[in-house]
Amino acid sequence: MAMTMCTARVFGCSVSATARAGLKNESVFSIPCRWASKKAGGSTKNGRDSESKRLGVKKFGGQSVVAGNIIIRQRGTKYHVGTGVGIGKDHTIFATRDGFVRFWYNTPKKHQEVSVKSHREVQRAGVQSSG
Repeated sequence: MAMTMCTARVFGCSVSATARAGLKNESVFSIPCRWASKKAGGSTKNGRDSESKRLGVKKFGGQSVVAGNIIIRQRGTKYHVGTGVGIGKDHTIFATRDGFVRFWYNTPKKHQEVSVKSHREVQRAGVQSSG
């Protein structure tokens, strides 16, 4: 334990301590006095993480959508827009009309497209294929 010498008035050692020790006021400079100490806490480089962006497909193929519904949230254009959908400035694909979501691979352009078929178009296609 390290002890330092300090004066009564400047560094906080009481004058009564000198009296109890039987010392005269001239010997104040020889009284050992402990300083308050606190060990410094270490820092850490862990303990933080970024919020997830919640990207991905929100409405899957065959699901019913209303105009304005978000179909896909993405970074870049992994999925491209087809008919009945729009694209936002952050590449979010959303429905511009009511209907059903349809995913298909555009072979000549070599990318995946998303479109919304209206309820009427789906009914017509169903009637033609069954008749």
